[in-house]
Amino acid sequence: MTDSSDIASSTDPVPVKRGRIVVASMVGTTIEFFDFYIYATAAVLVFPTLFFPKADSTAALLSSFATFGLAFVARPLGSIIFGHFGDRVGRKATLVGSLLTMGIATFLIGVLPTFDRVGYWAPALLSTMRFCQGLGLGGEWSGAALLATETAAKGKRAWAAMWPQLGAPFGFFLANGVFLVIMLTLGFDAKTAATNHAFLTWGWRIPFLLSALIVIVGLYVRLKLTETPVFAKAVEEGRRVETPVGEVVRTAWRPLVIGTFVMLATYTLFYIVTTWVASYGTGKVADHSGAKLAISYVDFLELQLVAVLFFAGLVPVSGWLADRFGRRIVLLVITTGIIVFGLLFGVMLDPRHTGDGGMLLFLIVGLALMGLTFGPMSAVLPELFATNVRYTGSGISYNFASILGAAVAPFIATWLVSSYGVFWVGVYLAITGVLTLLALLTMRETRDVDLEQV
Repeated sequence: MTDSSDIASSTDPVPVKRGRIVVASMVGTTIEFFDFYIYATAAVLVFPTLFFPKADSTAALLSSFATFGLAFVARPLGSIIFGHFGDRVGRKATLVGSLLTMGIATFLIGVLPTFDRVGYWAPALLSTMRFCQGLGLGGEWSGAALLATETAAKGKRAWAAMWPQLGAPFGFFLANGVFLVIMLTLGFDAKTAATNHAFLTWGWRIPFLLSALIVIVGLYVRLKLTETPVFAKAVEEGRRVETPVGEVVRTAWRPLVIGTFVMLATYTLFYIVTTWVASYGTGKVADHSGAKLAISYVDFLELQLVAVLFFAGLVPVSGWLADRFGRRIVLLVITTGIIVFGLLFGVMLDPRHTGDGGMLLFLIVGLALMGLTFGPMSAVLPELFATNVRYTGSGISYNFASILGAAVAPFIATWLVSSYGVFWVGVYLAITGVLTLLALLTMRETRDVDLEQV
């Protein structure tokens, strides 16, 4: 990045260095998603064994998925709280606050006592920390998206906005990579290891404790930022509102609804092809016929790490496509692909003939579609709202979609596969895709909107 690509506010002579914006938005979201995903991995591998009663393994897994989903309930609240300050105080300070909230909660999970030590206090404390994780991430995404979009060059807003989106695959890769290294180092096999194995005793805590170190890095980067020119201009012109959440509900309820359903299939897709399929692929959940897949957890993590590269690689592609052809048409095509993918679950995940190769293909297709649908979202949602409610509006849409899509997806998919079969998990994904398709058909094209004049 060179000085020639800097952008300055018409009211502020100090240029905003776009290279610094790229680093700050991408590094911050990588850290936040790392924190979020290590919980997702532990929700399958660790928490059902250590934090819940062991009488029924399926019930323990469902309880673990319930605490996993609790964060998604907290995320809209986080978007309201941090959105208020983001639209009133500024993007920079609010992003620092969301990062600290997430980081502290994640670190504390790493020191929690287990069920054997404190009984039902263990799941209660775990749920509390998970809720706080959700609050932090609820304020993180929209702030990082605005940081990128409000400093973007003309005609390249989706390209600029895709940088914070890369934090999702990078954080996922880092989280699962750390777990994989620890499991290999300690010789942990989820199918045969005793409950006093070193990994279950202390090894699983390492990724959570490491979050303290990487949060420090993220804080250093973000504290060196300046405010975005678009927000600075809104402040100078006196366009801030007293209660952003009330204003956005009163004046922009339609974009709120559209934005929520535009994100629905994206969320459902991701948490089915990561969190739920991890439990299904490793044999923790049987098909309704009683048949199970039997991929070892270490092997499954390796497959995920390969597939997530397709997620990361296609995020920039989707950003370029959204700038070149428009947000709406690109997302309509990709969402149609998600629907078709869902209808193929019965073939791709049939436990009678799906092995490591078939699972890898499933993961690659699913995460490739995820990269294509996720990439433009950090441009699309902010473009639906005016500057003085943009942090709040985009955050609420993004995070309400997380309740409808992500929070319940692993739970519903687990119930569907055990009751009716894996084909119906795909039907569930396809239905969410149809709802997103309808939202896109009612959404106007936002590629050429002026963020100062929405």
